[in-house]
Amino acid sequence: MSRFIARRLGFMLLTMVIVSLAVFLISEAAPGDVARHILGQFATPAQVELLRDQMGLDQPLLIRYRDWLIGNDWKLRRLVGMPLVQKPVGDRGEIGWYAQAADGTLLQWKMRKEGLAELRTAPDGTKEEVPFDNWVEDEDGNSVHWGVDTANHVVLWVRDQVARETGVASAGRAMTEASGEQYFPIRKGLLRGDPGISQRTGRAVGPTLMRRVRNSFTLAILAFAVIMPVALVLGVLAGLKEGRATDRAISVMSLVTTSIPEFASGVFLILVFSFWLKILPGAAVFTSDVAPWKDPKLLVLPVLTLTLVEVGYVARMTRASMVEVMNAPYIRTAYLKGLPYRRIVFTHALRNALMAPITVIMLHVNWLVGGIVVVESVFGYPGLGLYLLDSAMFKDVNAIEAGAMLMVALAVGTQLLADVLYTFLNPRIRYT
Repeated sequence: MSRFIARRLGFMLLTMVIVSLAVFLISEAAPGDVARHILGQFATPAQVELLRDQMGLDQPLLIRYRDWLIGNDWKLRRLVGMPLVQKPVGDRGEIGWYAQAADGTLLQWKMRKEGLAELRTAPDGTKEEVPFDNWVEDEDGNSVHWGVDTANHVVLWVRDQVARETGVASAGRAMTEASGEQYFPIRKGLLRGDPGISQRTGRAVGPTLMRRVRNSFTLAILAFAVIMPVALVLGVLAGLKEGRATDRAISVMSLVTTSIPEFASGVFLILVFSFWLKILPGAAVFTSDVAPWKDPKLLVLPVLTLTLVEVGYVARMTRASMVEVMNAPYIRTAYLKGLPYRRIVFTHALRNALMAPITVIMLHVNWLVGGIVVVESVFGYPGLGLYLLDSAMFKDVNAIEAGAMLMVALAVGTQLLADVLYTFLNPRIRYT
């Protein structure tokens, strides 16, 4: 079993690498310009080109993929001449990059009207701003300085260099200063725990993704806790009553609920419980991270919508598996031996009948976490699926890549869990 698990984990890593490359290439080939999306249609070409430089979009594709995967801070520190470190900024989990002096002082640089200024943060937290005058002469005789700006770039400043004539951005995100000659966004790399900065929001992907994943897991766990017991009970009951009125009723109900799209059932539930009965909110608007626990009614309609869709599907799979098992020769042998009906069902039939539904259930765990974008859109629920949809529409590669890696890990992990559960349901199964 240990060798089997190790082999599956190796395949998971290979799958994640292939998926990351595919997502990166597809995102690159997709139409649209991220810089133009951010600045708006009225931004000038000079503004768009400057933002592309600051975001690193002018670099070759493979260089950007490498930097996203393993980071580039180890390479950029050679330009700055000091270690580059990350420190928390504010109370939202954001991360800022600094150059660290030998005495532990954190340094950033910013262009002012009077010239380049050095922003110092002492180890005791004391901050000060002083004029910078420690320029270095390059091969062309220019006075230059490589440093870290306040927007997480390593920047090349040239003394007395006039800022690019770009003007103020007309829309979207406020533009970073245009005083630098070259820009390199600093990245730590996914393999070192940093998926990068969202090109859509300008914030770190990691904290935002974790909040969205937590919201989706909350919804998925509640839906899973309702769906699976109900679906399994209905499926087993229909399988045991094959051809009877109970079986027909459950089968018809399952077919109807499975056939109705999520957006239709969601809108219908909103109409009934929110507009007509006025007992539940029609939208899951979160005012804080603990909003679902302060007001659990926010989750009732999203969970009920997921339940209507999933219960029928899992119940039909369970019913088909139960019918097949109950018609197996060893079940007929158990009848001929005179074993009690209850013992035949719970000891011999049920465990084998659950093997097929377990595969379906584990596949649907992945769907419940990241694939419920329709339900999240209908109810305005801030989950992972809606986050990935918005990121894909914006061509936000860092957010898409991080979400894709999370979904691959979840998909492979749930299938691995299903394989392990098989050995408990059927002792004849052994993995080598």
